[in-house]
Amino acid sequence: MNEIITLLSCIIPIIETKKQKQLQIIIQALLSMRGRITMLGLSRWSEKGGSYKTITRFFNSIIDWGSINWLFIKKHLLDKNGIYLLAGDEVVVSKSGKKSYGLDKFYSSIQNRPIKGLAFLNLSLIDVKKRVAYPLITKQIIKENADGCIKYKNSNKTELDNSSKKEDTDRFSSYLKFVKNTIESVTEYINKDIKVNYFLFDGAMGYDEAVQMVRSCNYHIISKLRKDSALEFPNEEEYSGRGRPKKYGAKINYNNLSDRYLKETTIDGDIVTKIYQMEMLNRTFSNPLNVVIIKKVNTKTKQSAHVVLFSSDLNLDYDKIILYYSLRFQIEFVFRDAKQYWGMEDFMNINETPIYNWANLSTFMVNFAHGLRQNSSMKTMSILDLKAHYHGLKYVKEVFKLLPDFADKLLINRITLQITNLGAINGYRQVA
Repeated sequence: MNEIITLLSCIIPIIETKKQKQLQIIIQALLSMRGRITMLGLSRWSEKGGSYKTITRFFNSIIDWGSINWLFIKKHLLDKNGIYLLAGDEVVVSKSGKKSYGLDKFYSSIQNRPIKGLAFLNLSLIDVKKRVAYPLITKQIIKENADGCIKYKNSNKTELDNSSKKEDTDRFSSYLKFVKNTIESVTEYINKDIKVNYFLFDGAMGYDEAVQMVRSCNYHIISKLRKDSALEFPNEEEYSGRGRPKKYGAKINYNNLSDRYLKETTIDGDIVTKIYQMEMLNRTFSNPLNVVIIKKVNTKTKQSAHVVLFSSDLNLDYDKIILYYSLRFQIEFVFRDAKQYWGMEDFMNINETPIYNWANLSTFMVNFAHGLRQNSSMKTMSILDLKAHYHGLKYVKEVFKLLPDFADKLLINRITLQITNLGAINGYRQVA
């Protein structure tokens, strides 16, 4: 418990004492418990002061998770000399029932189909050197206010009804406003301590309106374009002096890219990978794009495939565009841990505030686990090992409560260490 109190001491300025104690109790229960993580389950595994009513009261209160996450990251995880990126991604949590706030059908990339559930937008800070994501804020996506999913008139989905086109556009614009507000909410405090220049998002932001939104937040975007995007080279013909100067040159041919733009070639067995970088134009974009094309060719089968990345920063090197975009995947590990270990898919709340708090608590625990592993005795422990340790510790404490007071503290420590390491791959290491 002492290490939990120590780690949470950094949030004292922004959270009242009562809520901080409740959070301590809940975190200890999260670390100790097994099975589905619900409010009732948390109360059963909590120490004194963690009744069901107390747990419920905590989840129904207004909590500034953005500030909590940032203060925690700044105190325990941040390297002032590090390089950081801001990344965004959506996660869909399956949910049964009919009454949950925001319940609808959302596209799940895992199941590759729309599923009934809740959708959240998460923004995370990416540490480039450590290659790890630290979640900042998680906000629920509500279709009525911020629907990024285009609705079709019929199930065929082959063409849009003309009457719905404007409605769909308006919906997606409201989604961008939602993302913009979320970005600005975290920028407000992170820019006081570090400078972050790039915002990462997947191909869903590969269009002009999204680029302009990100630029209005004072970030450069790094994202992905469709592999068949209609890109054109800037015109290089000499101006004839008549009419308006020609802006667009030749269209790109992905099957015949000039070595003029070739930056790197690697060979791995039968696979030849070529990386190209060029400044390109697209008639649907307001500004030129810094485009990186990664093309792979199988020398045996002659089959080829390519990926088109881009950035609004025209001076960013190709290797950094590739590296930074690849680091966006670290946010998927945030979702994985939040779901597998911290109850993101287990909660049974149906109201807006508890849902928001539960989603943010589960992602905050990802940061908290990183903080615990800053302790030299826990540095090599996985989340599974951490939970095994605290699970064992819970049982040891309960057993010792039933026994007379021991005078031999060394024996107690030996028993505790041995039991809490049961089943651990990299167990708790006692530091002299």
